[in-house]
Order: sequence, then structure tokens, then C-alpha cells
Amino acid sequence: MVSTGDTAPTFTATYGTSDHEPFDLADHLGDGPVVLAFFPGAFTPPCTNEMVALQEHHDEFTAADATVLGVSADSPFSLGAFREEHDIEFELVSDTAGDGIRAYGLEMDIPGLGLYDIANRAVFVVDDEGIVGYAWIAEDPTTEPDYEALLDAVGGN
Repeated sequence: MVSTGDTAPTFTATYGTSDHEPFDLADHLGDGPVVLAFFPGAFTPPCTNEMVALQEHHDEFTAADATVLGVSADSPFSLGAFREEHDIEFELVSDTAGDGIRAYGLEMDIPGLGLYDIANRAVFVVDDEGIVGYAWIAEDPTTEPDYEALLDAVGGN
């Protein structure tokens, strides 16, 4: 599991749009802090609450030159629809292959819902040198992060 002070694993995936554009975390490093917000699944109440809360703080993240990226195992189409429905301005990343989810040690199953190899809820802030400066991993995937602590971690407060 990735912790504060670790070098952030980079990974490739697909942007959460219908265009299937390739995503590479390495392309986002070096331009200010990167907020990686892993979440279990679009259109579920806790995930919707979290992504909407991050959107509500979008101006503060932007003022701190932070790039916010929501990451889940959902399909690009699903994430595109989710983003559109909730007016989310930051990028969502479709990690259907689970490369990022595994690299960060976040793979989780919820058999009762038929969900396997999805991401646990977690947030990491990665600095310009690719070092994790903030790490929060939910003990219960229905728990949301402390948004004020996250803004502090990117210098947005």
C-alpha cells in the first residue's frame, strides 16, 4: 500500500469519456500537486457525494494549481455519463484493467453487490517530484475523506 513519502506509482489507463483517450499519470506530474481520488463506483451514493464535494472545491484546487483526477474501475462511458450528470469539471480516469488500483494497493471486492477488483476509496496528493505528500485510505469504503485536510495538503487553505 502506498504511503506518505513513497514515490507515487505511475500508471496508464483511459480518460472517462466516450473518446477512449489514453491517460498516463506521468503526464500530469511536475505542474503542481496532483490529487488522485480513487473511488469504488460511479452512480453510488458515497462516490457521488465525494466527487460532487471535490467539484464544490474545484476553484480552491485550481487556485492551488492542483490537478484533481477521479479514478475508478468503471468504464469510460459510465464515467463520462457520471461526469456529465453531476457537472464534474475535473477528469475522471477509467482504470478497467486495474493497473493503478493494484499499484496503489487498493483492490477490493464487494461480493454482495457483485463487485470485484474495484478501488477502495482513497486519496493521494502527489507533488512535482512524484512523491506522495498526503495519503488517506478508507477503512470503510462508504467513508468520505476530510476535504479540509485535503485542501491543506495541496496548499488550498
